Amino acid sequence: MKIGIFFGGPAREREVSFAGGRTALANLDKGLFEPVLVFVDGRGRFRLVTPEFLQSPSLRDALPQDGSGFSVYDESLATDALDALLPGLRPEQFRDHFDVAFLAMHGPDCEDGAIQGLLEWYKMPYTGPGLVGSAVGINKILQNELIALANGQQKKTATISRDAYEQADKAQFFQSLTNHLGLPIVVKAPHQGSSIGVAIVREADLTQFCRAVEQCFFTMSVQPDGWSKLSEWADLSPADKQELAQKMVSLDSGISFPVVIEQTGEVIKHPADFVAKLDAITKEGAGTITLASLNAEDEVLFEEFISGQEFSCGVIQDDNQVAIALPPTEIYNVTSFDFDSKYKLNTTKKRIPVGTSLENNRKIQLAVAEVFSRLGINVYARIDGFLTPAGDVLLHDPNTIPGMSPSSLIFKQMAEIGLNLSNSLTYLIRQSLRERIRTGKDTFHLKSLLAELDAQLASRKANPLPERVVSFGASDEEFTAAKQQYNELAASGTVRPSLMYIKSKLESHEIPVNLLFKDTIDELETALSQPRHPLLVETTERAWHISERYV
Repeated sequence: MKIGIFFGGPAREREVSFAGGRTALANLDKGLFEPVLVFVDGRGRFRLVTPEFLQSPSLRDALPQDGSGFSVYDESLATDALDALLPGLRPEQFRDHFDVAFLAMHGPDCEDGAIQGLLEWYKMPYTGPGLVGSAVGINKILQNELIALANGQQKKTATISRDAYEQADKAQFFQSLTNHLGLPIVVKAPHQGSSIGVAIVREADLTQFCRAVEQCFFTMSVQPDGWSKLSEWADLSPADKQELAQKMVSLDSGISFPVVIEQTGEVIKHPADFVAKLDAITKEGAGTITLASLNAEDEVLFEEFISGQEFSCGVIQDDNQVAIALPPTEIYNVTSFDFDSKYKLNTTKKRIPVGTSLENNRKIQLAVAEVFSRLGINVYARIDGFLTPAGDVLLHDPNTIPGMSPSSLIFKQMAEIGLNLSNSLTYLIRQSLRERIRTGKDTFHLKSLLAELDAQLASRKANPLPERVVSFGASDEEFTAAKQQYNELAASGTVRPSLMYIKSKLESHEIPVNLLFKDTIDELETALSQPRHPLLVETTERAWHISERYV
C-alpha cells in the first residue's frame, strides 16, 4: 500500500510538521507500506519530494533562498521559485501516486477539515479524525462551549473580536476582564496549535495586556511614542534592522510574512522590503501604522488561569468506535507549556501517569474519553487539561493531529500499551481506513484496502518475522544508539527487534516497549526495579484487543 506522507502546509506549525514528516518516513513499516513524500508549500501547493528533502535541519534550510541575506519561507519567494526544483502535483493525480494520505500537518487548513474535505472530494482516504472532529478540534472557542455541554465543566472565559477590541477603551476592558477572570489571564489565538499565539498576563499591567492581545491577533502597532521596538526604528543600525526583520519571519513568535499595512492595504512579502518600507515611513514621519499577518486572527479568547497539575492524554478507538484513553502524561517544572517549552527547551519534565491517586488518573481518562466521543472525534486525538487541587478535571484543546516527533507524548503513551513507533503508525493508518468507510463514500474500494492490510497483519501473526536482538551496556550513549537501531529495524519490516540490557556478565534484562522512551540508564534501572503503576497495567489490559493486532 502506497502512503502519501503530507507535511509542511501553510500554517504556522509547518516546522513541527516538517519534523513529523521525517518521523513518519523513518518509522513507517516498509514491509507493509511504501512511502511517497508530499510537501505542501506555504501557498498550499502539493509537491513530490525525495527523502533528501527531509534531511535538512529545518524547513527553511530545505527551501531555496534568494541571496538576500534573509532566511525566508516560500511565501516570500517568487511564485515560481519552487517550480523548477520541486514538481507539482494536482489533487486529481493523487490516486496515481498513493493509496492513503498520511496527514502530518497541523493548524489551520491542515487540521480544521479543509484538507480533509479536499481529500474526501477526490476519494482519497486520509489519516486522523474526519470532518466534524477536525472542525471542532481547531476552534478553541467552540471547544470550550462543547466540552462544557458534554461534561458540565465550569471554566470562566471571554472573547472579543478584532473590531470590538480596536473600538474599546483598553483600560476599561482590561479591568472588566480582570474582574471576571482574575489574574493571571490566559490569552489565546483560537485557531492555532503548538501553543503558538498563547500569552499569559500575570500582572495588572495595561501595556503587557495590550502586547499579549496583539500577539494573539498577530498584529503589531507601530506608534511614534508607543512601546513597540519599531518605534525606535530610525535609531537602529542596519544590522539591528536586519535582525529585527529576520525575527519577524519566525512562525512561532513573529507575526511572519506576508504582512499587510492596514492603513494602506499594502502587502509586504519579504523582510528586505519590510526594512525599506520602514525606512521610508520613518523619513516621512508617519503616525501610527498597524502591521498584520495576512492570516491574522479575527477573535481572541481569554481564559481564567487554572492552578493545578497540567496533563495531556491521548485517546484511541477500536473497531466498534469505543474510545480508550491512554495513560495521561503530567507536564511539570514549567511556568507555562508554550512553544519554547514544548520544542526548544529541556527544562520541562514529564511523567506517566500523573503524580496523583489512581482514582484521579482514572477520572482523567474517563473525562477525556467522554469528550473525545461527544465532540465527534474519531481515530485518535490528544486532549489537554488540568487536575485542580480540589480533584476536578478541566479539559481544553483537543488536538486532532498531535505532534509527531519520535518523542511526542502520544507515542510515549501508545508505548505504554505495547505499541512501538512503527506499530503506532500502522494502527493510525488502519483505524483511519476503518473510519473513512463509515462515511459511505467509495466504500467498496476502502473495504478492499482494509481487507488487504488486515490480511498482511494476520499473515505476520501466523508467520512471525525473525527476531533480532539489539543489546546494549550500561551507558546512556549505548542505550540511545540501541533505541535508534531498534526503531530502524522495526520500520524495516524484515525482522522483529527486541532490546536486551546487558548490565553485567551475570545480569541482563529484556526491555519492554513501554521503557523505550526512558532517556537515561538511571531512569531505565529505576523503572526495572519498580512494579508497573496499576493504571498502566489496567490500561494495557483494556486496550489489548487493539494492540494485539499489531504486536
